[in-house]
Amino acid sequence: MNVHFFLAIFHVLIIAPLLLYIGFHRAATPDWVYMSLLAIGLVVLIYHSIQLFLRLRSSSSYAWVNAIHALLVAPLLIYVGYHKKDTPRAAYELILMLAFSALGYHIFSLVKMQEVHTVESSGASKSH
Repeated sequence: MNVHFFLAIFHVLIIAPLLLYIGFHRAATPDWVYMSLLAIGLVVLIYHSIQLFLRLRSSSSYAWVNAIHALLVAPLLIYVGYHKKDTPRAAYELILMLAFSALGYHIFSLVKMQEVHTVESSGASKSH
């Protein structure tokens, strides 16, 4: 198992359900969840901004992952976490879109990781 497997599982089992909860409950979301969202947003912003800088310097083809997190995901999480129950409906809709896209992307990623490669039948078995 590699780190991408665990990241995908983390997003499917923790991140997506958290975002779905917030998106569906909206203003009924408890204050501690908003504070958690704000903290997560700040951590995501710092971590992915540093990673983006490093990956751009090394010309990594994975810089797009960090750019999405630093420029789109983190600001949305911080915005909703900061505004709490006063968050506008559009931001909750974006949280739901983010949740569904994260869920779909990471489930797809898990399926791709688990693909079984078929053995060519011509060389796999020989008759005696």
